[in-house]
Amino acid sequence: MIEVRNLCKHYGDKKAVNNISFEVKDGEILGFLGPNGAGKSTTMNMITGYISSTSGEAIINGVDIMENPKKAKSFIGYLPEIPPIYVDMTVKGYLNFVYDLKKCKLPRSKHIKDVCDLVKITDVEDRIIKHLSKGYRQRVGLAQALIGNPPVLILDEPTVGLDPKQIIEIRSLIKRLGKNHTVILSSHILSEIQAVCDRIIIINKGTLVADGTADELANNMSGDHKMIAQIEGPRKDVYKAVRNLPDVVSVVADMERGENVFDYEIETKPGTDVRKDLNRLIRERGWDLLMLQPNILTLEDVFLKIITGEHEMKQALSEEQKKNIATAVDVKEKVDTAAEDLREVLEGIEAKKKAEAAAAEETASEETAEAAEVSETEKTSEAETDAEENKGDEE
Repeated sequence: MIEVRNLCKHYGDKKAVNNISFEVKDGEILGFLGPNGAGKSTTMNMITGYISSTSGEAIINGVDIMENPKKAKSFIGYLPEIPPIYVDMTVKGYLNFVYDLKKCKLPRSKHIKDVCDLVKITDVEDRIIKHLSKGYRQRVGLAQALIGNPPVLILDEPTVGLDPKQIIEIRSLIKRLGKNHTVILSSHILSEIQAVCDRIIIINKGTLVADGTADELANNMSGDHKMIAQIEGPRKDVYKAVRNLPDVVSVVADMERGENVFDYEIETKPGTDVRKDLNRLIRERGWDLLMLQPNILTLEDVFLKIITGEHEMKQALSEEQKKNIATAVDVKEKVDTAAEDLREVLEGIEAKKKAEAAAAEETASEETAEAAEVSETEKTSEAETDAEENKGDEE
């Protein structure tokens, strides 16, 4: 377990890390996020004992890193952003050197072979490190962190320089390591953090500003409670039925996806879940639900909202501002309802126009047919008159 209590690091008047506190439980993978200059690396360096703190405590497996650094460090495997490797050594020679440096008690040959197999560097173990690609050097750095099988792993940008296939392999490795190790993982690849980590901490300007799972952070940061449902059925009937569901605030159906298929943007009251009611309604009416997608923020959205201070502005709203927002929401709901009513009126007018046009066309066709019949009768009458006159002349 890792315990960080009121950790601070000051450089003169500059507060690089300001009163940070958090815990990481055994077997937990913690994602450590923040913009450049936020204090991530400084915090990790203090936890590992690489630099001293101005105040506060970093406790590794019950041992304070400042009071008993030697014992505390024996619990830690650390991969800094720039791997601490000696490029003139071979991979195997370097790992043997680290083995001796850490005074490892595990069987040397078997342990080093297991670590090489784990990070997939067995095929280059006899090569000089400076002749390796950046990706392989990164793997060698990860291998040295694993020497001694430490219970705590602190990894700063472990996938830098790796190709997509290697990144996936390292992600899988970190997830496996998380079953038996406590892991702190720092990365600028937010999808990586979201895929691997059980919990996420975000720091900004040296201060801890968010702590929770990716879903918890997304829900806390989201200012709305919406979902998109794609439903096949009569738009007017679907709209009214969905709008009348309990806890539904508003419904907007403005995206047609096909014949009788529309996207419905459904806004609900905070803290409610209408998905079961929605599914039940659609089944009872004999409609088809083609897609249901919650409007949830991605980790990238959450990260940007936090570091730009947008969530702080929302939290600092005055009661008057909140009241104005509530009024605006109410007005929006009424406008949406009025817009839907207007849409129905316009559709009715359009349908009436089409019916009148069809009736007019039918009348015109009938008149044309009658005129043609009269004209044919007149022609027949004229022909008979001409025939009688011709007969008289002949007589």
